[in-house]
Amino acid sequence: MNVVLWIVAGVLAVAFLASGLMKLAQPKKKIVDSGMGWAEDFSDGAVKGIGALEVLGALGLILPAVFDIATVLVPIAATGLALIMLGAAVTHARRKENQMVVINVVLLVLAAFVAWGRFGEWSF
Repeated sequence: MNVVLWIVAGVLAVAFLASGLMKLAQPKKKIVDSGMGWAEDFSDGAVKGIGALEVLGALGLILPAVFDIATVLVPIAATGLALIMLGAAVTHARRKENQMVVINVVLLVLAAFVAWGRFGEWSF
């Protein structure tokens, strides 16, 4: 189970790191034009804040365990990412973007799985 948790955490880290860096690096208009219409509903600062939280969550899934320092941050980061995905699912549902809701729910379940495993029997 430890290997499965590492794989899921790694996949989540790559996905959230890429998504977060994209939100941090690009202007809001370019994000909206790339198909992320939800960004229209948020300020520039909020979009950048979401990106920063995603990057921090991605790093929190991997780095504490790799360096064996404050490993309790791994399930905390996973819980935070699950909460971000809950908010994203609500936002997309309100905008009737059902395909994105499915993606958000899948990421939420994966993040919750890592949190459950790392808070539980397979903690570091």
